[in-house]
Amino acid sequence: MKFNIAPILNNFRCKGNLFETKIHKIGHIHDTYIAVFQKEDGKFQRYLLQHINHHVFKAPTELMENIHNVTSHLREKIAAAGGDPARETLTLVPTKEGKHFLKTSAGDYWRAYLFIENAQAYEAIKSLDHVYHTSRAFGKFQRLLRDFPAERLHETIPGFHHTPKRFEAFMAAAKKDSQNRARFVGEEIGFVKARANDTPVLVDLIQQEKLPLRVTHNDTKFNNVLIDNETGEGICVVDLDTVMPGLSLYDFGDSIRSGANPASEAERDLSLVQVDLNRFEAFVHGYLDATRDFLTPLEIDLLPFSAKLMTFECGIRFLTDYLQGDIYFKTDHESHNLDRTRTQFKLVADIESKFEQLGEIVEKYR
Repeated sequence: MKFNIAPILNNFRCKGNLFETKIHKIGHIHDTYIAVFQKEDGKFQRYLLQHINHHVFKAPTELMENIHNVTSHLREKIAAAGGDPARETLTLVPTKEGKHFLKTSAGDYWRAYLFIENAQAYEAIKSLDHVYHTSRAFGKFQRLLRDFPAERLHETIPGFHHTPKRFEAFMAAAKKDSQNRARFVGEEIGFVKARANDTPVLVDLIQQEKLPLRVTHNDTKFNNVLIDNETGEGICVVDLDTVMPGLSLYDFGDSIRSGANPASEAERDLSLVQVDLNRFEAFVHGYLDATRDFLTPLEIDLLPFSAKLMTFECGIRFLTDYLQGDIYFKTDHESHNLDRTRTQFKLVADIESKFEQLGEIVEKYR
Protein backbone atom coordinates (compact mmCIF):
# COMPACT_ATOMS: atom_id res chain seq x y z
CA MET A 1 0.00 0.00 0.00
CA LYS A 2 1.30 3.44 -0.92
CA PHE A 3 0.91 6.36 1.46
CA ASN A 4 1.32 10.11 1.11
CA ILE A 5 3.94 10.48 3.82
CA ALA A 6 4.25 14.27 4.14
CA PRO A 7 0.77 14.85 5.63
CA ILE A 8 1.36 12.00 8.06
CA LEU A 9 4.64 13.50 9.24
CA ASN A 10 2.97 16.87 9.68
CA ASN A 11 1.14 15.40 12.67
CA PHE A 12 4.37 14.70 14.58
CA ARG A 13 6.67 17.11 16.42
CA CYS A 14 9.57 16.77 14.01
CA LYS A 15 12.09 19.64 14.06
CA GLY A 16 12.68 21.63 10.88
CA ASN A 17 11.34 21.28 7.38
CA LEU A 18 10.84 17.99 5.56
CA PHE A 19 13.73 17.45 3.15
CA GLU A 20 13.13 13.91 1.84
CA THR A 21 11.55 10.55 2.63
CA LYS A 22 12.44 7.05 1.52
CA ILE A 23 11.29 3.52 2.20
CA HIS A 24 13.36 1.69 4.81
CA LYS A 25 13.38 -2.02 4.08
CA ILE A 26 13.57 -3.57 7.52
CA GLY A 27 11.31 -6.21 9.05
CA HIS A 28 8.32 -7.98 7.54
CA ILE A 29 5.40 -6.61 9.52
CA HIS A 30 5.27 -2.81 9.40
CA ASP A 31 5.79 -0.31 6.57
CA THR A 32 8.83 1.74 7.54
CA TYR A 33 10.17 5.04 6.19
CA ILE A 34 13.13 7.30 6.90
CA ALA A 35 12.22 10.99 6.96
CA VAL A 36 14.95 13.63 6.79
CA PHE A 37 14.26 17.09 8.20
CA GLN A 38 16.49 20.15 7.84
CA LYS A 39 16.63 22.25 10.99
CA GLU A 40 17.06 26.01 11.24
CA ASP A 41 20.83 25.65 11.77
CA GLY A 42 21.07 23.79 8.46
CA LYS A 43 21.78 20.43 10.08
CA PHE A 44 19.74 17.36 9.24
CA GLN A 45 17.73 15.19 11.59
CA ARG A 46 16.47 11.75 10.62
CA TYR A 47 13.32 10.11 11.93
CA LEU A 48 11.91 6.61 11.58
CA LEU A 49 8.22 6.56 10.63
CA GLN A 50 6.24 3.33 10.83
CA HIS A 51 2.78 2.34 9.70
CA ILE A 52 1.73 -0.14 12.39
CA ASN A 53 0.27 -3.36 11.04
CA HIS A 54 -2.91 -3.57 13.11
CA HIS A 55 -3.87 -6.82 11.39
CA VAL A 56 -0.95 -8.53 13.17
CA PHE A 57 -1.08 -6.42 16.34
CA LYS A 58 -4.79 -6.14 16.83
CA ALA A 59 -4.62 -3.78 19.83
CA PRO A 60 -2.24 -1.04 18.66
CA THR A 61 -3.26 1.32 21.47
CA GLU A 62 -2.13 -1.24 24.05
CA LEU A 63 0.98 -1.98 21.99
CA MET A 64 2.01 1.67 22.02
CA GLU A 65 1.19 2.02 25.71
CA ASN A 66 3.66 -0.80 26.40
CA ILE A 67 6.37 0.82 24.31
CA HIS A 68 5.80 4.25 25.82
CA ASN A 69 5.92 2.94 29.40
CA VAL A 70 8.96 0.74 28.85
CA THR A 71 11.02 3.34 26.98
CA SER A 72 10.13 6.01 29.55
CA HIS A 73 11.41 3.73 32.31
CA LEU A 74 14.55 2.95 30.33
CA ARG A 75 15.25 6.64 29.68
CA GLU A 76 15.12 7.40 33.40
CA LYS A 77 17.43 4.51 34.26
CA ILE A 78 19.92 5.32 31.50
CA ALA A 79 20.04 9.02 32.39
CA ALA A 80 20.50 8.23 36.10
CA ALA A 81 23.50 6.06 35.20
CA GLY A 82 25.05 8.88 33.14
CA GLY A 83 24.23 7.29 29.77
CA ASP A 84 22.70 8.75 26.64
CA PRO A 85 18.98 7.91 26.43
CA ALA A 86 18.78 9.18 22.86
CA ARG A 87 21.16 6.42 21.76
CA GLU A 88 20.60 3.71 24.33
CA THR A 89 16.84 3.30 23.94
CA LEU A 90 14.19 4.11 21.38
CA THR A 91 12.76 7.63 21.59
CA LEU A 92 9.14 8.07 20.55
CA VAL A 93 8.36 11.35 18.82
CA PRO A 94 5.02 12.67 20.12
CA THR A 95 2.26 13.97 17.91
CA LYS A 96 1.39 17.66 18.01
CA GLU A 97 -1.47 16.66 20.31
CA GLY A 98 1.00 15.08 22.73
CA LYS A 99 0.15 11.47 21.97
CA HIS A 100 2.73 8.75 21.34
CA PHE A 101 1.05 7.49 18.16
CA LEU A 102 -1.26 8.77 15.45
CA LYS A 103 -4.57 7.28 14.39
CA THR A 104 -5.80 8.66 11.08
CA SER A 105 -9.39 9.15 9.96
CA ALA A 106 -8.85 6.11 7.71
CA GLY A 107 -8.16 3.95 10.76
CA ASP A 108 -4.41 3.62 10.18
CA TYR A 109 -1.92 3.78 13.05
CA TRP A 110 1.46 5.51 12.81
CA ARG A 111 4.41 6.10 15.11
CA ALA A 112 7.67 7.98 14.82
CA TYR A 113 11.06 7.47 16.47
CA LEU A 114 14.26 9.46 16.51
CA PHE A 115 16.71 7.73 14.16
CA ILE A 116 19.77 6.44 16.03
CA GLU A 117 22.85 7.47 14.08
CA ASN A 118 26.26 5.79 13.80
CA ALA A 119 24.92 2.36 14.69
CA GLN A 120 23.47 -0.54 12.74
CA ALA A 121 21.80 -3.90 13.04
CA TYR A 122 23.48 -6.90 11.42
CA GLU A 123 21.52 -9.57 9.60
CA ALA A 124 24.36 -12.06 10.01
CA ILE A 125 26.78 -12.68 12.87
CA LYS A 126 30.18 -11.22 12.04
CA SER A 127 32.22 -12.27 15.07
CA LEU A 128 32.03 -13.72 18.55
CA ASP A 129 32.52 -10.18 19.90
CA HIS A 130 29.28 -9.21 18.19
CA VAL A 131 27.57 -12.20 19.79
CA TYR A 132 28.87 -11.19 23.22
CA HIS A 133 27.79 -7.56 22.91
CA THR A 134 24.38 -8.43 21.48
CA SER A 135 23.66 -10.86 24.30
CA ARG A 136 24.95 -8.38 26.88
CA ALA A 137 22.60 -5.73 25.44
CA PHE A 138 19.61 -8.06 25.87
CA GLY A 139 20.76 -8.80 29.40
CA LYS A 140 21.15 -5.09 30.15
CA PHE A 141 17.63 -4.53 28.79
CA GLN A 142 16.28 -6.96 31.37
CA ARG A 143 18.52 -5.50 34.05
CA LEU A 144 17.22 -1.96 33.54
CA LEU A 145 13.64 -3.22 33.60
CA ARG A 146 13.97 -5.58 36.54
CA ASP A 147 12.08 -3.18 38.83
CA PHE A 148 9.37 -2.38 36.29
CA PRO A 149 6.12 -4.14 37.30
CA ALA A 150 5.61 -6.65 34.50
CA GLU A 151 1.92 -6.94 35.31
CA ARG A 152 1.44 -3.38 34.01
CA LEU A 153 2.19 -4.55 30.48
CA HIS A 154 -0.43 -5.77 28.04
CA GLU A 155 0.01 -9.10 26.27
CA THR A 156 0.33 -7.95 22.67
CA ILE A 157 0.24 -11.58 21.53
CA PRO A 158 -1.59 -13.62 24.20
CA GLY A 159 -0.02 -16.98 25.03
CA PHE A 160 3.00 -16.30 22.83
CA HIS A 161 5.36 -18.60 24.76
CA HIS A 162 2.75 -20.81 26.43
CA THR A 163 4.34 -24.01 25.17
CA PRO A 164 1.57 -26.38 26.38
CA LYS A 165 -0.98 -24.41 24.34
CA ARG A 166 1.32 -24.59 21.31
CA PHE A 167 1.49 -28.35 21.85
CA GLU A 168 -2.30 -28.62 22.11
CA ALA A 169 -2.73 -26.63 18.89
CA PHE A 170 -0.26 -28.96 17.17
CA MET A 171 -2.07 -32.09 18.37
CA ALA A 172 -5.38 -30.69 17.14
CA ALA A 173 -3.88 -29.85 13.75
CA ALA A 174 -2.34 -33.31 13.43
CA LYS A 175 -5.63 -34.98 14.32
CA LYS A 176 -7.69 -32.84 11.91
CA ASP A 177 -5.09 -33.10 9.12
CA SER A 178 -7.08 -30.65 7.00
CA GLN A 179 -4.51 -30.63 4.18
CA ASN A 180 -3.80 -34.41 4.17
CA ARG A 181 -0.15 -33.70 4.99
CA ALA A 182 0.27 -35.74 8.17
CA ARG A 183 1.25 -38.78 6.10
CA PHE A 184 4.42 -36.94 5.03
CA VAL A 185 5.56 -36.02 8.55
CA GLY A 186 5.13 -39.11 10.71
CA GLU A 187 8.70 -38.88 11.97
CA GLU A 188 8.29 -35.22 12.93
CA ILE A 189 4.97 -35.90 14.68
CA GLY A 190 6.66 -38.67 16.66
CA PHE A 191 9.52 -36.30 17.56
CA VAL A 192 7.04 -33.88 19.12
CA LYS A 193 5.05 -36.53 20.99
CA ALA A 194 8.24 -38.01 22.46
CA ARG A 195 9.00 -34.65 24.11
CA ALA A 196 5.51 -33.80 25.32
CA ASN A 197 6.69 -33.80 28.94
CA ASP A 198 9.04 -30.89 28.22
CA THR A 199 6.28 -28.53 27.15
CA PRO A 200 4.78 -27.59 30.57
CA VAL A 201 8.04 -27.27 32.52
CA LEU A 202 8.42 -23.48 32.49
CA VAL A 203 4.70 -22.72 32.68
CA ASP A 204 4.40 -25.04 35.70
CA LEU A 205 7.29 -23.25 37.42
CA ILE A 206 5.53 -19.91 36.89
CA GLN A 207 2.34 -21.29 38.45
CA GLN A 208 4.35 -22.68 41.35
CA GLU A 209 5.92 -19.21 41.80
CA LYS A 210 9.39 -20.68 41.42
CA LEU A 211 10.26 -18.42 38.47
CA PRO A 212 9.66 -14.64 38.54
CA LEU A 213 7.69 -12.86 35.84
CA ARG A 214 9.87 -10.23 34.20
CA VAL A 215 9.63 -7.70 31.40
CA THR A 216 10.81 -9.67 28.38
CA HIS A 217 11.50 -8.74 24.77
CA ASN A 218 10.29 -12.00 23.21
CA ASP A 219 12.05 -11.53 19.86
CA THR A 220 15.73 -11.69 20.74
CA LYS A 221 17.14 -12.12 17.27
CA PHE A 222 20.66 -10.87 16.64
CA ASN A 223 19.39 -8.07 14.38
CA ASN A 224 17.26 -6.55 17.12
CA VAL A 225 20.28 -4.92 18.73
CA LEU A 226 21.98 -1.86 17.25
CA ILE A 227 25.77 -2.16 17.28
CA ASP A 228 27.78 1.06 17.67
CA ASN A 229 29.86 1.69 14.53
CA GLU A 230 32.92 2.83 16.51
CA THR A 231 32.99 0.71 19.67
CA GLY A 232 31.34 -2.47 18.39
CA GLU A 233 29.18 -2.56 21.51
CA GLY A 234 25.47 -3.27 21.57
CA ILE A 235 23.91 0.07 22.44
CA CYS A 236 20.16 -0.25 21.88
CA VAL A 237 17.56 -3.01 21.84
CA VAL A 238 14.96 -2.34 19.13
CA ASP A 239 11.67 -3.81 17.87
CA LEU A 240 9.73 -3.57 21.11
CA ASP A 241 6.38 -4.71 19.72
CA THR A 242 6.47 -8.00 21.64
CA VAL A 243 7.60 -6.59 24.99
CA MET A 244 5.34 -8.38 27.47
CA PRO A 245 5.36 -10.10 30.85
CA GLY A 246 7.36 -13.31 30.55
CA LEU A 247 10.43 -15.22 31.65
CA SER A 248 14.07 -14.27 31.27
CA LEU A 249 14.43 -17.80 29.91
CA TYR A 250 12.22 -16.99 26.92
CA ASP A 251 14.63 -14.28 25.81
CA PHE A 252 17.82 -16.23 26.41
CA GLY A 253 16.46 -19.42 24.86
CA ASP A 254 15.23 -17.70 21.72
CA SER A 255 18.53 -15.88 21.27
CA ILE A 256 20.28 -19.27 21.21
CA ARG A 257 17.71 -20.73 18.84
CA SER A 258 18.18 -17.91 16.35
CA GLY A 259 21.84 -17.09 16.86
CA ALA A 260 23.87 -20.11 17.99
CA ASN A 261 23.03 -22.15 14.90
CA PRO A 262 25.30 -21.11 11.99
CA ALA A 263 22.91 -22.58 9.40
CA SER A 264 19.84 -20.83 8.03
CA GLU A 265 16.40 -21.27 9.58
CA ALA A 266 15.24 -23.42 6.66
CA GLU A 267 18.51 -25.22 5.86
CA ARG A 268 17.85 -28.46 4.00
CA ASP A 269 21.33 -29.86 4.62
CA LEU A 270 20.75 -30.83 8.23
CA SER A 271 24.40 -31.75 8.70
CA LEU A 272 25.06 -28.00 8.87
CA VAL A 273 22.58 -27.45 11.71
CA GLN A 274 24.08 -27.39 15.20
CA VAL A 275 24.40 -25.39 18.37
CA ASP A 276 27.85 -23.87 17.91
CA LEU A 277 29.54 -24.13 21.31
CA ASN A 278 31.68 -21.03 20.75
CA ARG A 279 28.63 -18.97 19.93
CA PHE A 280 26.74 -20.45 22.87
CA GLU A 281 29.60 -19.50 25.19
CA ALA A 282 29.67 -15.94 23.85
CA PHE A 283 25.91 -15.65 24.38
CA VAL A 284 26.17 -16.97 27.95
CA HIS A 285 29.17 -14.76 28.75
CA GLY A 286 27.51 -11.58 27.53
CA TYR A 287 24.11 -12.32 29.02
CA LEU A 288 25.37 -13.26 32.47
CA ASP A 289 27.78 -10.31 32.59
CA ALA A 290 24.66 -8.16 32.60
CA THR A 291 22.32 -10.35 34.67
CA ARG A 292 24.14 -12.70 37.05
CA ASP A 293 23.61 -10.51 40.10
CA PHE A 294 19.82 -10.47 39.86
CA LEU A 295 18.76 -13.68 38.12
CA THR A 296 17.73 -16.42 40.53
CA PRO A 297 19.83 -19.59 40.77
CA LEU A 298 17.01 -21.56 39.12
CA GLU A 299 16.86 -19.14 36.17
CA ILE A 300 20.58 -19.66 35.58
CA ASP A 301 20.26 -23.44 36.03
CA LEU A 302 17.60 -23.54 33.31
CA LEU A 303 19.46 -21.57 30.64
CA PRO A 304 20.43 -24.70 28.61
CA PHE A 305 16.89 -26.09 28.92
CA SER A 306 15.43 -22.79 27.74
CA ALA A 307 17.48 -23.05 24.54
CA LYS A 308 16.01 -26.49 23.93
CA LEU A 309 12.44 -25.55 24.78
CA MET A 310 12.30 -22.32 22.75
CA THR A 311 13.74 -24.15 19.75
CA PHE A 312 11.29 -27.01 20.22
CA GLU A 313 8.36 -24.60 20.56
CA CYS A 314 9.33 -22.83 17.35
CA GLY A 315 9.56 -26.14 15.53
CA ILE A 316 6.10 -27.08 16.82
CA ARG A 317 4.71 -23.81 15.46
CA PHE A 318 6.26 -24.40 12.03
CA LEU A 319 4.94 -27.95 11.92
CA THR A 320 1.47 -26.88 13.04
CA ASP A 321 1.37 -24.27 10.28
CA TYR A 322 2.51 -26.86 7.72
CA LEU A 323 -0.30 -29.20 8.77
CA GLN A 324 -2.82 -26.36 8.56
CA GLY A 325 -1.77 -25.32 5.06
CA ASP A 326 0.75 -22.53 5.74
CA ILE A 327 -1.74 -19.97 7.00
CA TYR A 328 0.46 -18.04 9.46
CA PHE A 329 4.11 -17.89 8.42
CA LYS A 330 5.05 -16.52 5.03
CA THR A 331 6.36 -19.28 2.77
CA ASP A 332 8.24 -19.32 -0.53
CA HIS A 333 7.40 -22.90 -1.51
CA GLU A 334 5.23 -25.81 -0.42
CA SER A 335 7.77 -27.42 1.90
CA HIS A 336 9.11 -24.18 3.42
CA ASN A 337 7.50 -24.69 6.83
CA LEU A 338 8.52 -28.35 6.80
CA ASP A 339 12.13 -27.36 6.08
CA ARG A 340 11.96 -24.92 8.98
CA THR A 341 10.51 -27.63 11.21
CA ARG A 342 13.28 -30.09 10.42
CA THR A 343 15.94 -27.46 11.05
CA GLN A 344 14.51 -26.66 14.48
CA PHE A 345 14.16 -30.30 15.43
CA LYS A 346 17.72 -31.09 14.33
CA LEU A 347 18.86 -28.19 16.51
CA VAL A 348 16.84 -29.58 19.44
CA ALA A 349 18.50 -32.96 18.99
CA ASP A 350 21.94 -31.35 18.87
CA ILE A 351 21.22 -29.36 22.04
CA GLU A 352 20.18 -32.59 23.73
CA SER A 353 23.39 -34.32 22.66
CA LYS A 354 25.52 -31.43 24.01
CA PHE A 355 23.42 -30.68 27.07
CA GLU A 356 26.14 -31.54 29.58
CA GLN A 357 28.63 -29.29 27.77
CA LEU A 358 26.12 -26.44 27.68
CA GLY A 359 25.63 -26.78 31.42
CA GLU A 360 29.39 -26.66 32.01
CA ILE A 361 29.63 -23.43 30.01
CA VAL A 362 26.86 -21.86 32.10
CA GLU A 363 28.65 -22.90 35.30
CA LYS A 364 31.85 -21.28 34.03
CA TYR A 365 30.19 -17.85 33.86
CA ARG A 366 27.59 -17.91 36.65
